[in-house]
Amino acid sequence: MAISIVIPAHNEEGNIRTTLSKVIGTISSPYEVIVVDDHSEDGTAEIVKEFAERNDSVKLIHNHRPKGFSNALTTGLENASGEVVVPVMADLCDDLNTIEAMINKLQEGYDIICGSRYMPEGRKIGGPILQSFFSRFVGLTLHWITGIPTYDVPNAFKMYRKEVLNNLKIEGPGFSVSMQITLKAFFKGYKITEVPTTWKSRMVGESSFKIFRQTKDYFYWYFWAIWEYLIGKRY
Repeated sequence: MAISIVIPAHNEEGNIRTTLSKVIGTISSPYEVIVVDDHSEDGTAEIVKEFAERNDSVKLIHNHRPKGFSNALTTGLENASGEVVVPVMADLCDDLNTIEAMINKLQEGYDIICGSRYMPEGRKIGGPILQSFFSRFVGLTLHWITGIPTYDVPNAFKMYRKEVLNNLKIEGPGFSVSMQITLKAFFKGYKITEVPTTWKSRMVGESSFKIFRQTKDYFYWYFWAIWEYLIGKRY
């Protein structure tokens, strides 16, 4: 089973070298690493090129859509050749060791495996307090209200079967794309589960996530999911 690791990267020259080294050193299954340069203005692309010259599994592509996480991720998904896809943040806030547990769940027949910070044994270390409260509130209440089988639907760190992504329409430019994909898959009847993971705040560089700018997108999909649940809509 081949895995496509998709890494959207905007101005990540301080992190991308370490991130690629850890991905290459951690993943034991057949893999490709697709780094999507999201209109970076620093040396991110040059560093990835260096890795690609030494490792055929590393690929650099450019986001030719307008700048933004969703557009960069969509570009990466379009170029992914693996049977499963795992988006990984360029600052390596995600615990790559979780991928092995995700693979185990995939082999049990699940279509989306969510890395969960808010289930037992999951952790979120660092980050703005308001952002932590918001993501926990959204994840827990959507689980309780709709029954979606994860406590952390906002988290971007997930494993998807490629066929699921091919059957969903991705809308909007923001970080809420990961939540959107999972909610749409849930209402389409795909099998979803979660595994505990640890998220750590970045040590280098500035995050592209701006909570006040992104909140409206998360709340749009939050209320969309509740409405879909209340009217009993299934696609």
